[in-house]
Amino acid sequence: MEILKSKLEGLLKELPEKVDVEDVMYRIYILQKIEAGEQDITDGKMLSHKDAMERLSKKWQN
Repeated sequence: MEILKSKLEGLLKELPEKVDVEDVMYRIYILQKIEAGEQDITDGKMLSHKDAMERLSKKWQN
């Protein structure tokens, strides 16, 4: 997945002056997941609240 350079610049500006590489990688990972979720919504790949509740209740009943 690609990330816009401007989004990375914004992410870097939010970080403290000293930061671990793992923290940077984690934030990039989270940014990718958020963007993927937004794209899924745009593409109509989502469940209604009712469908999600049904799936979760089935999962937890087993």
